[in-house]
Amino acid sequence: MNAASVYAGQQKLQQNEQIALHLGLVKRIALHLLARLPSSVELDDLQQSGLLGLLSAVRSYTPEQGASFETYAGIRIKGAMLDELRKLSWAPRSVNEKSRRLARAVREAELKNSGQASDQDIADELDVTLDEYHRMLTETSSAQLLFVEDLDVERSQEVTQSPELILQDDRFRDSLAEIIDGLPKKEKMVMALYYQEDMNLKEVGLILEVSESRVSQIHSQALSRIRSKMGGWV
Repeated sequence: MNAASVYAGQQKLQQNEQIALHLGLVKRIALHLLARLPSSVELDDLQQSGLLGLLSAVRSYTPEQGASFETYAGIRIKGAMLDELRKLSWAPRSVNEKSRRLARAVREAELKNSGQASDQDIADELDVTLDEYHRMLTETSSAQLLFVEDLDVERSQEVTQSPELILQDDRFRDSLAEIIDGLPKKEKMVMALYYQEDMNLKEVGLILEVSESRVSQIHSQALSRIRSKMGGWV
């Protein structure tokens, strides 16, 4: 056996050890995402795509990238899971286009109403009834569900690949936090309970004393507001 074969064997063994050590990280990230997804999404599917992300991280990581392996692997794992969800087409192109249309309407309605637009203001901007607007929110809830997760992964990938962007990333997070803090009270509460307290839509509804479908609408509207204000970053 020559030296190259010995080195390749040692490298393969080290990679397998890294994968075994971080299987728990794959499951933690999958469970975190699953709490925000429709019941049709399976934990096993997320974990399988996450394993591919972990394998990619093991093969491509170098300490010079400016992040620990666990941080780097976490970004790759979550990114692989989000890629798989997009491939599943659980949010069709027409729904994504409708999400962008909603964001534009929110931006225009807020410009006309001193920064705060009600449901009726946005419906008027879209030239639809209030009931039609609420149906649009329900239809687009799946497309917007992982919007914040997507932003986090995309920005984190930039920072790990280019350490000089860390300052810019801090400004991005500050901007996102400021926008969320400026949301209407009920929308801000939904975002806090859903993303910080890891509650599902049903649990949030019980606290706010509204239906699960209404929580989904409020959540979708909050993300439309965020989209409308984050255009310079995305």
